[in-house]
Order: sequence, then structure tokens, then C-alpha cells
Amino acid sequence: MSRPPVIAITAGEPAGIGPELVLRLAEAPGASRRVVIADRTLLAERARLLGLALTLADYRRETAPTPGTLEVLHVPLAAPSRPGVLDAANGRYVLATLDAAIAGCVSGEFAAMVTAPVHKGVINDAGVPFSGHTEYLAEQTRTPRVVMMLVGGGMRVALATTHLPLRAVPDALTPALLTEVLQILHADLVGKFGIAAPRILVAGLNPHAGEGGHLGREEIEVIEPVLATLRAGGMNLIGPLPADTLFNPDKLTQADAVLAMYHDQGLPVLKHASFGQGVNVTLGLPIIRTSVDHGTALDLAGSGRADPGSLFEALALAETLAARHAAPGPVR
Repeated sequence: MSRPPVIAITAGEPAGIGPELVLRLAEAPGASRRVVIADRTLLAERARLLGLALTLADYRRETAPTPGTLEVLHVPLAAPSRPGVLDAANGRYVLATLDAAIAGCVSGEFAAMVTAPVHKGVINDAGVPFSGHTEYLAEQTRTPRVVMMLVGGGMRVALATTHLPLRAVPDALTPALLTEVLQILHADLVGKFGIAAPRILVAGLNPHAGEGGHLGREEIEVIEPVLATLRAGGMNLIGPLPADTLFNPDKLTQADAVLAMYHDQGLPVLKHASFGQGVNVTLGLPIIRTSVDHGTALDLAGSGRADPGSLFEALALAETLAARHAAPGPVR
């Protein structure tokens, strides 16, 4: 009998809702062994605050967990944490939990990692330049290019550029970047999701996809030539399409994924359709990583009102992708 995959779950910013969300994993159905990476005392204190009756057990790689327990790989906080109160002293603690999950995935101890939300500002305040999970995972795994994709509401939406000011997007959108992003998206739809011949809708950058050059020339000079070259190599790419009509249900039924040119072009639509149930997937990594689609919600921390739905969905997708990796087959 095969062992269930071991999934690492990082608890994120200790002052946010992450610690209480991971405590709710005891309720989540699934067929994996879940290991929460966090400060054990923090989790115990948050469980008492919320009146959650559960047992925390130290993670032992070779020892099967007792039913009804939540396994914890202990990483100590630098300073005590209170719900809703950020402390830069714990910025490096957050990164240490990520480092432990990454190391376990790279070594094969963990089949995948799932991340609860972090607070970028407090990590930067700790003296560590940090622009997000996606960029950090790429750096730590020495991956030259990764792609952010959100899954939810019946959609998969990937991004050509991520956390950039809007005025910087056109300069960043080079033929080389767009080519790499599409190659990674296509490869992981095949390799991780098991879609043999992915159909990808590609958004234009400008309103009306540039309207023949009258509203911008990026479509003519950058996007269309890249799509033509990749189509000649066998990719099924449709576009560039006006973003305001691309998300029409009729078009989406013809596609396995959408590539948006920038963060707020694609994600508002998906989050409207799936907020609280969406999942962030990092493509291009040598490991499987999924995440929640929301932030730290400091105002909800410690209240017990935080919805664990997105974390449950992120765990379920990580389990599915891990199973696909262990025994190749389609994941739809």
C-alpha cells in the first residue's frame, strides 16, 4: 500500500489569519499527510484563543501521525506575536518557514508545499528585500523564470508580468519575456496538469487589443510576432484578444488557460468568480507550490471569522498535482 503524499503548509505571517487557517486543516478532507510549518507555541495559543479543540504533534518523518492530530514542524518565532499586530522582528521567521518547506520539497521529503499569506511590508521592514512568494521561491530554487497562475471559478489565469507599477508593464513586456512565459505555461499545463494539447487565450495589452495600432503598438510589434513563432512550433495560442471580451463564457469554454499581460488585467475577473475559493499556483518551479488567493487580513486575525476555503482548495490542488506527479495522468 502506497504512503499518502506529505504536503508542507506554511502558516504565513504570525499576526495574520494564517495560523488560525492552518489549524482548520484538521477539518479538510483529502488523502495527504499534512505538516504545518510554524511556531508550535503560536499555534497552541491561537487554538486556545479560538476555542479549537485539537492536538498538535511534532512532525517525525518516519513516524505515522496519530489520527486526529495536526503535525507541526516547529520553527521558533523571534518575538511573541499578537493577532493583528505586526512585528518586524518576525520577518525572518516567516522566511525560515518558507525555507524549510522549500528544502523539504527539493529533497523529496515533501510532495508539495502550500503557503498561507505573508505580509510583504513587514518582511522588508526586517531588512530583507521581498516582493512576494513567487519571486522568493524562484530565487531560492534558482529558477530563472516563474509564472504566476490563479485557478478558480472554472478558470486558469496566468500573468505575463506580476507585481509591477502599471507604467512599467509595457517596457517589461519584451518578446523574450513573453516567449518564456508562454513556454512555461504550456509546459506545466502539459506536465503538471496533464493536458496533452493546451489551448491558451492570450490577452492584448491595450484596450481593444490595440485596435490595429491606433491604441498602441505592443500587439503588432511584440505579442503577435511571438504568438506566430510559437504557433509554428506547435502551440495552440489564440490572440491577442481584447481583455474586456476575452472572459466571455463562450470563449473560456474553448480554452484551458488565459494569459493576461499584467496583474490587474486578469485577476479581478477570476477573483470576482472565485474569491475565497481561488488558488495561486507557481509555474516553472522544480517543485509543486500552491497558495491562498488572499492576504493576511490583520483585521480578522484572532476573531475566528476567517474563511479557510481558499486554503482548503490550495491543499486539494496540491494533492491532485502531487498525485499526478507520482502517477502521470490527466488533471482537469
